[in-house]
Amino acid sequence: MNSPKPTLPALDPKDVKPFVGSDYPPPHNQLVATRERRRLGDALGLNNFGVNLLRVPPGCASSQRHWHSKQDEFVFVLEGEVVLITDAGEQTLTAGMAAGFPAGTGDGHHLVNRSTRDAILLEVGDRMPADEVDYSDIDMKIRWVDGEERFLRKDGTPY
Repeated sequence: MNSPKPTLPALDPKDVKPFVGSDYPPPHNQLVATRERRRLGDALGLNNFGVNLLRVPPGCASSQRHWHSKQDEFVFVLEGEVVLITDAGEQTLTAGMAAGFPAGTGDGHHLVNRSTRDAILLEVGDRMPADEVDYSDIDMKIRWVDGEERFLRKDGTPY
């Protein structure tokens, strides 16, 4: 028997349109070109924190390695495996494992799928106003300029 389609405040994540790739400026967008993020929190009208269902195909990363000035982040691996890369090194996370990234640490992180099958992750982050992002390994940062988030080079010039 088929279940009826859920209505708000419930939803089926498959009904949320995926955002494929990234807003990163080239060439920084290549590492994440095939990731697929479904913004569940937005679809449910959540304002205080975001929740994403993230598919990371083989050879892809969750993001460029980064850290937030004000936003805490939490990731839970639902399926598959990813390699967590931080300043301390690398470790493999498998289904059922979690990682947390407190704001303001300066310890850049990201998750890379080096396996042969998709990894599915749940991402949760707060939505602190005026959060800034620094990217550890590339010449990029996010800053607020005239009330909008902007990608800048580390010297402050825009992309």
